Amino acid sequence: MEIPFAESWKIKMVEPIVKSTRQERELWLRQADYNVFQLKAEQVYIDLITDSGTGAMSNRQWAALMMGDESYAGASSFFRLKETIGRLTGFDYVIPTHQGRAAENVLFSYLVHEGDIIPGNSHFDTTKGHIEGRKAVALDCTVDEARNTQLEIPFKGNVDAKKLERALAEQADRIPFIIVTITNNTAGGQPVSMQNLREVRAVADRYHKPVLFDSARFAENAYFIKLRETGYADKTIKEITREMFSLADGMTMSAKKDGIVNMGGFIATRRQDWYEGAKGFCVQYEGYLTYGGMNGRDMEALAVGLDENTEFENLETRIRQVQHLAHRLDEYGIPYQRPFGGHAIFVDAPGVLTHVPKEEFPAQTLTVELYLEAGIRGCEIGYLLADRDPITRENRFDGLDLLRLAIPRRVYTNNHMDVVAAALKNVFDRRENITRGVRIAWEAPLMRHFTVKLERL
Repeated sequence: MEIPFAESWKIKMVEPIVKSTRQERELWLRQADYNVFQLKAEQVYIDLITDSGTGAMSNRQWAALMMGDESYAGASSFFRLKETIGRLTGFDYVIPTHQGRAAENVLFSYLVHEGDIIPGNSHFDTTKGHIEGRKAVALDCTVDEARNTQLEIPFKGNVDAKKLERALAEQADRIPFIIVTITNNTAGGQPVSMQNLREVRAVADRYHKPVLFDSARFAENAYFIKLRETGYADKTIKEITREMFSLADGMTMSAKKDGIVNMGGFIATRRQDWYEGAKGFCVQYEGYLTYGGMNGRDMEALAVGLDENTEFENLETRIRQVQHLAHRLDEYGIPYQRPFGGHAIFVDAPGVLTHVPKEEFPAQTLTVELYLEAGIRGCEIGYLLADRDPITRENRFDGLDLLRLAIPRRVYTNNHMDVVAAALKNVFDRRENITRGVRIAWEAPLMRHFTVKLERL
């Protein structure tokens, strides 16, 4: 008999979670203006709004906290973190920040200017916000296959090299750098192949442009390369990671994902000019260069987390749980972005709520319905997150409209995933009766989905 798969860890501490009634959830959601970001944590039973900063740290990480050096300048904790980042990526210069969007803010303050064009693969919300907030253009060059949620190809997060080449051929003087997000979150947690990273590097070199990686889930990307790309099955995650970053000039990192810490991030680069240009903004926005936005204890925990989570067993346990949820949805015939992503399942909301028009935000409506059904909080990655076109101020309906169920690392069991699947099935079974969605009552000009106020139609 084949030995079944089991987690690569055992549980040492638990935290109680509490169920609620449908009546309670209806009241709480009205009070939150149908924006699940505005719910209180205790009003949520299973929280899949994000995998960012919500993971469970290991015993080694908790022990590392006690080693934190909180010196204002020159803390030993910074140099331990710098050594770990350098060993994994090959980058010489490191600037710590309090999270990924802070890393973007610091680096983009130096790199991005009004009128610039930043090509990439499905820029995530904060990345696009930091670009468009500087009156620049975030140009999506993702492969067209990513738009077909039911298409099964191994590297759906890839950059379309022809689109990228066309952009550079036409407007190279407006393009300061190219950005590649690994994995591609907005397209459904889809990985980018090593071959594609080489193609991007080759195009960039022809036009003498640097390449930046948005690296929040770089370890998960390396895992998929190991499993899906020819020639990598016998390589370690750390070896694949080092090869990936050899094709980039720098990275921004939200360490709250693959670093498995509750708060933290950094910029790393091999370019001294990027380091020199960004470090003044670090001091201005974050803090001194050897702590940025992080405590010494958090840098210690991050150094351990980066080392641990670039081991295959940790990643296999994590991604197999995403796979477990995917298989449950397959049983129920619920459409999602295929193949399943590394950190989340992205449900194809228009494929579920076929009667809700795009102007009434199907993914946000499905998010509302899932919470009402069982107290499960997901996150809309779709038409609300896309914001309005900065020129026409029209809603952007040209992308995917997905409900993301982001699974925190080492937090929930597969029993919780079965609850999520069953609740989603209940919504799916009554989809014919869901004919109206939501409308915007108030919105911020950028990154509106975090604070938007909605009305149920």
